[in-house]
Amino acid sequence: MKRLAIAGVGLIGGSFALALRAAGVEARITGIDLGRNLSTELANGVIDDALPLEEACATADLIYLALPIGNILELLPRVAAACGENCLVTDAGSTKSEIVRRAAEVFVRGQFLGGHPMAGKETRGVTVAEAGLFRGRPYLLTPRHPPEMETSAARMLLEWIQAMGGRPAVMAPEEHDETVALTSHLPQMLSTALASLLEGKESRDRLVEAAGPGLIDSTRLALSPWGVWADIISTNRPAIEKALLAYEEQARKLRLALASEDGVKEYFESGRRFAEKLRKNAD
Repeated sequence: MKRLAIAGVGLIGGSFALALRAAGVEARITGIDLGRNLSTELANGVIDDALPLEEACATADLIYLALPIGNILELLPRVAAACGENCLVTDAGSTKSEIVRRAAEVFVRGQFLGGHPMAGKETRGVTVAEAGLFRGRPYLLTPRHPPEMETSAARMLLEWIQAMGGRPAVMAPEEHDETVALTSHLPQMLSTALASLLEGKESRDRLVEAAGPGLIDSTRLALSPWGVWADIISTNRPAIEKALLAYEEQARKLRLALASEDGVKEYFESGRRFAEKLRKNAD
């Protein structure tokens, strides 16, 4: 039986554990005790036991770091010092370049393979974890070098991701950060900008009363906590700025196109084509 140690048994870490159990993967799952009470996780059967970091990592086949980016960066040296020779360490951080670079500096045994499940919720914590969170969702893996995907430990992780219904995709850390700046970070920034714009209006109460599902959908991401996004922005600021500039230019062109019905129609048609592709890919 494989041994899995999870640091951060919350929404993502808890869902990873539940997804493996639902998929029938035989693994003993340990919650890494980082000073937070794990009694709820134990009582709900998300984890089998809780151990201090060094003890949990020493016997683990896979170590899963499901923490905010800053905490992952801080924890990597301790994990690298404690893990075994054949252990694979992966993470669920939303940016990859800085994490993978730091891991390369501190790991002298075992293997680190960056990861990012493209799944989540606006709420956090193990109480909202669910076995189906990753089903049908992209699960991005970011090796520094392609041969890192050929190790037996990396193949095991791939099998686990597929067993829980995820769709693995492999890309370089830098490519990952540029990609998710457009597919994840830009939508968050736009949702936040829209909601904060309307909150700043004196007529905000009337706007709320007149809002339909379109505005509710468009501001869903604005519910995301700043505590999660502070680290994402600080570790991917150039790519996010580039994405925002591209959007600003597109919005400027769309505003100018308002003078011509045909011009606006082209934006609606191209936008619909991409939206249809997105939904077809998600099915």
